[in-house]
Amino acid sequence: MDSANVGYSYHLPLGGWNYKIRNTLSQFSDLFSEFNKYIAPAYHHDRCERSVQMRVYSMHKGEFVMVFVAFFACFGLGVFIGLAGPSPTSTTSVPATNALANASNIYQGPFHLRSPALGTRVQQLWLLAEILTDNNDEEIFDKSFQISISIDGVLGDHSTVNLVPESESTNRTQHLRCKKQVCEEVMVLHLGSLEYTHYVLNIRFYGLKEFHKRYCIREIVFYFKTYNPSFTQLETWFRFIFLLTTFIISCWFAHSLRKYATQDWAIEQKWLSILLPLLLLYNDPIFPLRLVSAGWFAPLADTALQTTFLAAILLSWLALYHGLRQNERSFLSFYVFKLVVVGMVWLPAMVVAVWQKYYAFDDPTYNYTTNPNYPIIKIMFFSAVTLYFLYLLVLIVKAYSDLRNMPFFDIRLRCLSIVVGTVTCITTILAVQGWGPAALQDHWASQPKVHYDTSAPFMALYGLFNFKLYILAYLFSPGGNSIHETSITKDNPAFSMINDSDEEVIYGSDEESRRPLTSNHRVSDEI
Repeated sequence: MDSANVGYSYHLPLGGWNYKIRNTLSQFSDLFSEFNKYIAPAYHHDRCERSVQMRVYSMHKGEFVMVFVAFFACFGLGVFIGLAGPSPTSTTSVPATNALANASNIYQGPFHLRSPALGTRVQQLWLLAEILTDNNDEEIFDKSFQISISIDGVLGDHSTVNLVPESESTNRTQHLRCKKQVCEEVMVLHLGSLEYTHYVLNIRFYGLKEFHKRYCIREIVFYFKTYNPSFTQLETWFRFIFLLTTFIISCWFAHSLRKYATQDWAIEQKWLSILLPLLLLYNDPIFPLRLVSAGWFAPLADTALQTTFLAAILLSWLALYHGLRQNERSFLSFYVFKLVVVGMVWLPAMVVAVWQKYYAFDDPTYNYTTNPNYPIIKIMFFSAVTLYFLYLLVLIVKAYSDLRNMPFFDIRLRCLSIVVGTVTCITTILAVQGWGPAALQDHWASQPKVHYDTSAPFMALYGLFNFKLYILAYLFSPGGNSIHETSITKDNPAFSMINDSDEEVIYGSDEESRRPLTSNHRVSDEI
């Protein structure tokens, strides 16, 4: 029909460049929206693995709060017991003038010292020296000198055994750092195991003659420092209590998961099944061995197990924050980089542990802080710690940006974040005060100025990790209404009425997500 006869005409829109660009962008937007459910986490991401329903899913807000109130109550009770406990260390001071035959030779000695009565419950012995001068200048200086020492051991029957004779005494170079009249303490000797009742020491200083002429050494104070036997008794009992409790919790947690296939466990449950056995080793089941026999194995094993456990804690934080957003967790793509980051923290700590524990048995005058490679190891450690927490911060931000509004994921993130924040804050406070976890736990004991009147730091450190894992084991254990799904029925639509959980009811099933918006009863009415 001719448009002139109708009275109107219709022309297809030609459109300009603006219209064409908007049309192209809209097509790309539609294309990416189709893949968005695979790029960003959606309701079906965690449902792919059909993980075991955890107790925390069915808890009300009040129950959730009460669980963490119980955690802080148990932690506070442990700290309170530590406050009432004995001092961890015992220090005996001996002026050099009482151990010197000629006072004019105070700059070199020899100094004849006899240690206090020792036993297995004092664990270790440190000998430190503090030099006092008459210097009134504002000058701060660093003076290197040598220390030579010979050691005799005295048994209970007063018989003497020559351990390090004068002819074989080791000349160890030390650094004397002074400010005004007081110099920093110098560690002269460290015995990691005690086989004798007393130790008789003959000590000589070399290289301080010119220093004495200029600044006049007024006095040298020697400190014998050991662990308090009362603290050792408290440590033994509470390590045993934590060890027994951890064993019971581990058996209960494994029993609660026995009827579920391993591939159906949530990532939190998988990591707890690893951390709980490591917690048993962290509590050191062979600790009494160091009280009945001397040797380097028990102290070194204790330090290695503690360091490995703390590294596993760090690795679990990375895996949990990342694993909540990703179900494909192959070893190469998911764990290798995390193992490298955590390994960079674990390796320097283990190196220092070997220096501190093993080499001290071969050479009692060995001090790892004087090792020329120690500054490098220290820089590596703190650089690795910085890299770790930057990576952890990135994973935390991405996890919250993607999952904070998703049901069940938000409560899992909340539990994990409370635990990570609490552990980080408390361990940071203990480390700043001098009592650091991991391989340097004995470092604070070798310094006279670092002194604790109570056992609170020890109870805080061990109670923190034990109570934390106990609470997580309760929260992430299978709920009472969990339904066991076999590999045959869990993805079979014929068993959908059996397999639907609360999580699936909230999220909806895959078939419901594809159902048209028009309901069936409306279509039947129209027909």
